[in-house]
Amino acid sequence: MSSDSQIALFIDGANLYATAKALGFDIDYRRLLKEFQSRGVLLRAYYYTAVIEDQEYTSIRPLIDWLDYNGYTLVTKATKEFIDASGRRKVKGNMDIELAVDAMELAEHVDQMVLFSGDGDFRSLVEAVQRRGVRVTVVSTISSQPPMIADELRRQADVFTDLIELRPLIARELPTKSADLARPTFSVHRGAETKIISSS
Repeated sequence: MSSDSQIALFIDGANLYATAKALGFDIDYRRLLKEFQSRGVLLRAYYYTAVIEDQEYTSIRPLIDWLDYNGYTLVTKATKEFIDASGRRKVKGNMDIELAVDAMELAEHVDQMVLFSGDGDFRSLVEAVQRRGVRVTVVSTISSQPPMIADELRRQADVFTDLIELRPLIARELPTKSADLARPTFSVHRGAETKIISSS
């Protein structure tokens, strides 16, 4: 990426969390933002997540609030509960449409899009923004068993970056006595997002 490249990040929150967890580390969202600000002109950093509205407290709420105040554009919606065929309570919160609409609207204003997701449903979106002249980097992993990225999405991307390669740059460092106490120490999503299933 050139230093004057216009960049936008699209983070599938549940997918990125699951990928980082599979690789054994937590994301430091401040470091992630700084890393991509250093790679060009960062126009937007979208973060997509579903939230369980009827709970007074969810473990993802502090992360959402922090991201909202610290340079990210938050896109959220309420989850929907349903009972599956075997009678189990499930929670559904798919943000694919919201992410796709934002990406298509922003395509004419950016040179590079970075998609943090391994969801194969995004292959058509990647192809569509590529037709508008946008280079697309997909960040996920093939280092886990099974891999977290769909093969068709990896093939469609202009660049595939394994999240494990970014770990030294964006992993949350273990706090020390002299560490900045203001640094967020979120290892959350456990409450809301691990319960969220894809509607696909």
